[in-house]
Amino acid sequence: MTFRSLALALTALLFPFLCLAQVVLTPEARSIRTSKAEVVALAISPRGDQLLVGLDKGAELIDLESGKRIHAFPYSEDGGTAVYSVGFNENGEYVVLIGYSGKRTVWSVKSGKQEKVLSDHRWVPDPRAVKAMGLDMKNSTFDRFYQQSEASVGNYSARTGKHGLVEFVDAEGTVVQKLEFPDSKDQHHRTPLLVHEDHLLAGTDSGSVLFYSIP
Repeated sequence: MTFRSLALALTALLFPFLCLAQVVLTPEARSIRTSKAEVVALAISPRGDQLLVGLDKGAELIDLESGKRIHAFPYSEDGGTAVYSVGFNENGEYVVLIGYSGKRTVWSVKSGKQEKVLSDHRWVPDPRAVKAMGLDMKNSTFDRFYQQSEASVGNYSARTGKHGLVEFVDAEGTVVQKLEFPDSKDQHHRTPLLVHEDHLLAGTDSGSVLFYSIP
């Protein structure tokens, strides 16, 4: 086999891999461990210094820089402990937790204690904050407070699938990169996604929040 034919053969073999875009860098640049519970929802505080993690058993507030837990918020409404949606109010003084039935509980970030009155708190951030959080502007105003199962990463869209699989697709719908989690035990787990600054955050079903650098 000549050198040219060998080069052509290698190019044909490697072509599918060379064409794949690296939307996020792997492996993850950082990880934060919560309790051993499934990560269901994520939210970043308005000041960008705290991470709120909704779990299948309550929620946790974490200092983003140190990765240490600030508060644990229990949740038990209508017989369920899973927190499907989380968010901060506009100045980051309170957080809201929402379960499967839609029932909400509000907690003070400073004291870690539950607030009994919902009507006093505004839950709609300004458009600039919404865009900075990487959230979908087409969703309802309340939904903008927390991530969805899809996120925009540059010119690509990230979407979740079974066993926490994350796929990145281009404008034509072609999958250009995948994130797979072999340790995922729950086939129904949908990895919550959230873009913050130059990272994509992804929550696993084993209690970790993974930070992937966006090049």
